[in-house]
Amino acid sequence: MDDQISDKELLESQEVEEAYQRLIDTYLSTKHRKKIDLINKAFNFARQAHKGIRRRSGEPYIMHPIAVAQISCEEIGLGSTSICAALLHDVVEDTDYTVEDIRNIFGDKIALIVDGLTKISGGIFGDHASAQAENFKKLLLTMSEDIRVILIKIADRLHNMRTLGSMIPSKQYKIAGETLYIYAPLAHRLGLNKIKTELEDLSFKHEHPEEYREIQAKIERTQAERDLVFDEFTAPIRERLDKLGFQYEIKERVKSPYSIWNKMQTKHVSFEEIYDILAVRIIFSPKEPDTELTDCFNIYVQLSQIYKAHPERLRDWLNHPKANGYQALHVTLMSHKGEWIEVQIRSQRMHEIAEQGFAAHWKYKEKTGHEDDGERELEKWMRTIKEILDDPQPNALDFLETIKLNLYAQEIFVFTPKGELKTMPQNCTALDFAFSIHTFLGSHCIGAKVNHKLVPISHKLQSGDQIEILTSKSQHVQPNWIEFAATAKAKGKIMAILRREQREQQKVGEDILAQFFTSHELDYDLVYLDKLVEYHQLNTREDLLQSIGKKEIELSDNDYNVIRGKNPGKWRRMFSFGKKNKDKKVEEEGNTGSNEIIDFKKTIQLNEETLRNHYTIADCCCPIPGDDVLGYLDSNNKVIIHKRQCPVANKLKASFGPRILSAQWDTHKQLYFLANINIKGIDRIGLLNEVTEILSRKLDVNIHKLTIEVNDGIFEGQIQLYVHDVEDVQTIISNLKNVKNIKSVNRIN
Repeated sequence: MDDQISDKELLESQEVEEAYQRLIDTYLSTKHRKKIDLINKAFNFARQAHKGIRRRSGEPYIMHPIAVAQISCEEIGLGSTSICAALLHDVVEDTDYTVEDIRNIFGDKIALIVDGLTKISGGIFGDHASAQAENFKKLLLTMSEDIRVILIKIADRLHNMRTLGSMIPSKQYKIAGETLYIYAPLAHRLGLNKIKTELEDLSFKHEHPEEYREIQAKIERTQAERDLVFDEFTAPIRERLDKLGFQYEIKERVKSPYSIWNKMQTKHVSFEEIYDILAVRIIFSPKEPDTELTDCFNIYVQLSQIYKAHPERLRDWLNHPKANGYQALHVTLMSHKGEWIEVQIRSQRMHEIAEQGFAAHWKYKEKTGHEDDGERELEKWMRTIKEILDDPQPNALDFLETIKLNLYAQEIFVFTPKGELKTMPQNCTALDFAFSIHTFLGSHCIGAKVNHKLVPISHKLQSGDQIEILTSKSQHVQPNWIEFAATAKAKGKIMAILRREQREQQKVGEDILAQFFTSHELDYDLVYLDKLVEYHQLNTREDLLQSIGKKEIELSDNDYNVIRGKNPGKWRRMFSFGKKNKDKKVEEEGNTGSNEIIDFKKTIQLNEETLRNHYTIADCCCPIPGDDVLGYLDSNNKVIIHKRQCPVANKLKASFGPRILSAQWDTHKQLYFLANINIKGIDRIGLLNEVTEILSRKLDVNIHKLTIEVNDGIFEGQIQLYVHDVEDVQTIISNLKNVKNIKSVNRIN
């Protein structure tokens, strides 16, 4: 037995040495200044600190820091300081060593990064909202101190995702949800396109394994066909570029499984209906360093002489790089077989920046000695984050949403009245533009002139617009502004101003209430406040004080009687319910008397009785039996059922992992659920009658709602039906697809 143990230890030691040697070989092949002694020192220190500790997979723990360092060096392009920090990133968290020990042995820079990584160790989110907000702020603050903190953290998350299979399912859901919700967008924003794609695919693989396998299998089955299209399409391009003496390579770019699935969900199309799975990438070495942009356009000219270019699909990211530093020229060409194919033209430098993000920016900055657009954009984004951090928000999910808004945003280019070019996120409004210039301009904005025409502050801007902001001193921030603000900065500022006004109103309300208590010889007692909150049917003490401060509630003898426990007589406060309040009231009534404590280890079996008594179907995604679902245990011990791919469920998985329950349907076709079907096709007389005949008579389906609109001979309709489960929906879809002139039938949320 001892011999077996020693053999195992010897084998593991050999594996560790091989992994570390691969890291060193990768590092030596880079252009970074070689500091092997420092890296060896960090490795030996980390190996000793983690001695005897194993990962959940059973391998020695030191293999994880080595892997994180390998990703940091090979896939992100970081140097010796980052490699050392990656090797040491868990030492302070998991051992008795302190940040001060790291500083004394390895210096200030490495200690600062390790300290930042320690503050955001584990997941970003805890179980409580305050902890979530605090941890996320730590991540952003450390990122603004040294961008390498978040780059190494992304490397750490990537390795955890690659080894996620060894975790228990509940942990897998939480980590995958958190990764998709925040780490993949962060990687995108920092220009780490390859890593972003892998994080999305790994999250998708663990959250929707069946859909992932199905799409992956379809990609593999259609590979030979794509290879043939690629070879035929690129042959004349190669011939033309060879003749002109370009040094280049042409690569086939296939859409990722997550990207395909996401498009299927958002566009309501099948795999076969997605036509941009294949794209072509031309990566060239410029003939001279200063001819890079010219060479890009010269290649485009050659392509447009071979194939017809789509007039509205030219994307010039050369002169106007994306906010994450991405540069390329995108053109969509019509192949000789009648297919649109996107071609991305980029230099070798642009390609490295697209793959490695800002780490590649720094490498080229060292060569050129000047700051580039990508780094300026990063600094601008950092400033926005710091401004938002100056106004912390109490709700962690709102805080996260505010930051996350611009992580995936596509950019447009607009002009000031003086002709200065400004980069803004797509779908931004005049109000967003005003706040991007100055907070005062935004908070007093009453409208704008776009291309010399007067527009409201909610007007969406388009690329090329010239915009002038109009203001008034009498204008004040309104709560409904948050609905059409699209940028993190605008939303953050609006919410901060509204919170400041709410605090002022609460202070006025507190003074009025104190005077009321004094005039009735009452002590300022929180129990009295709670009685008034209940009497006025509000949610919190803050709501009460704010309503009093805004003069929405006038305190009277009835309030005094309520405080003293007396019946206020026949007088009854009248109020009206909006839809939101109605829903809330119903939800609260449904929870009455339910004190069931859910055992997290049990799988929920959804049957008729439990659905009626303890569970609520989420109206954001409307799951039905047969859907892949999960349960979320709310603060009232009621379980809300969501589809796994529901955006709200993604937030909940990322933020409240321990409250997520696995769920299985068990209704035996005894309950009815609402399902929404979208149909599209070519209009003809009698088509609607045929659709309703099939649904009502042939399939005996009860139609809840039906709307159809026809434009220029093309119709689109939405049908809301009562069904038992997904099997019913599939039967309905297959029958409707057989109707003449109906071209597509899909289930939608």
